[in-house]
Amino acid sequence: MPKSTPTVFVVDDDPGIRSSLPLLLETAGLRSECFSNAQDFLANCGPNPAGCLILDVRMPGMSGPQLQDELIQRKITLPIIFLTGFAEISMAVEGVGKGAIDFLEKPINGALLMQRVESALNIDRLHRQADLERSLFETRLFTLTQREREVLALALSGIVNKAIARELQISLRTVEGYRMQIYLKLGVSSLLELAQQAASVSINVKDLALVFNRAHV
Repeated sequence: MPKSTPTVFVVDDDPGIRSSLPLLLETAGLRSECFSNAQDFLANCGPNPAGCLILDVRMPGMSGPQLQDELIQRKITLPIIFLTGFAEISMAVEGVGKGAIDFLEKPINGALLMQRVESALNIDRLHRQADLERSLFETRLFTLTQREREVLALALSGIVNKAIARELQISLRTVEGYRMQIYLKLGVSSLLELAQQAASVSINVKDLALVFNRAHV
């Protein structure tokens, strides 16, 4: 299957869990992969897996919270649902604080787990869509020439066209031409629309220079 196919990953050292959960997930038409330890999961999950992770807290070797930390370090953003046989509130708070969706106690309530899995998969889908939209926006930004970027930066700082012309020692007509090209390339009709597009992908227009700099990294 394609790597982008959403997968419910199960990491648990309990063979009963690894045999029962895939059957439960299959009833909802969900693809799953099971691993008995964190190390095997890390070796096989790939750099950008789609889906979510059902993760046991206590396992030999690397624990569930330790695996969560490793995923954060690797910038892998799989939503996590922790499973535990122990009602440890402090661990639950810490895990959720680091981005886990929920903390469920064993024995597993199948209906509740499926609700959490559905939520986790939706969160992952929305996150990936947002990443795609941000990438498309940044791709359009990178089509701007260096001079167009300079004009855009000055315009975004509130400087009018005549002042931009003086600052860059070019004619007013040239500045107007650059702005027209900027709008055409970015698919907007005004600076306000550009700011709205940037905000929709979580980019502050004041940070556009940082986006431009990444093109040269």
